[in-house]
Amino acid sequence: MAGTLDGRVALVTGGSGGIGRATALEFARQGAKVVVSDLLVEAGQETARLIGAAGGQATFIKTDVTQAAEVQALVGQTVETYGRLDCAFNNAGIEGGMAKTGDYTEERWAQVIRINLKGVWLCMKYEIQHMLGHGGGAIVNTASVAGLVGFRYGPAYVASKHGVNGLTKTAALEYAKADIRVNAVCPGVIRTPMFERGLQKNPHLEERFAGVHPVGRIGQPEEIARAVVWLCSPAASFVTGTQLPVDGGFVAQ
Repeated sequence: MAGTLDGRVALVTGGSGGIGRATALEFARQGAKVVVSDLLVEAGQETARLIGAAGGQATFIKTDVTQAAEVQALVGQTVETYGRLDCAFNNAGIEGGMAKTGDYTEERWAQVIRINLKGVWLCMKYEIQHMLGHGGGAIVNTASVAGLVGFRYGPAYVASKHGVNGLTKTAALEYAKADIRVNAVCPGVIRTPMFERGLQKNPHLEERFAGVHPVGRIGQPEEIARAVVWLCSPAASFVTGTQLPVDGGFVAQ
């Protein structure tokens, strides 16, 4: 596989399915060697297998992104396996359930913030430490349109994704002169396993969420993947600190 990232090494967390899997496959299509990471071992290994079956190079490393030692080991094993780390997509996250702010439990709040925000920070921490000594790199974090506007009944998720956007801006400023670009993608409603779980509980969500996008449909994981890989590519060499909505026009309303 040869493309815009030929010879580069990309790390994808939350790579067992949905946006993570689609992005890992797109990195490989563009020539990158890919490290797929997740807590879901079989599904993560399947992502790596799919890349290999298509002619690419990939390996799977099980990682809990909330644990500093595991994240540090993930970055270290990536470099040990492929010799470098050029691109990182910090995508692992959870939805966290729905409740009003006054009814949200402390336990659920802590879980969502720990995975969605602390997890992204830990990944950036160790990715940046490597990139600083190896000529720079590109990092993309998964935020959400919920990191740009408010949504009812998702206080922890909304707070975590706003936090990801703030963290992205801060790191982009701190490391701009070190040739480390840091950006975030802000997906609208995308047909992922997370969305499908909600659909099982409420079949009417399909029509409802399609209608919130001016384009009139749900997004596909591959549409986010192409944006992520572009942000990591030389074509985006002057782009850092941005929060890119890939949302069918949602936040333009």
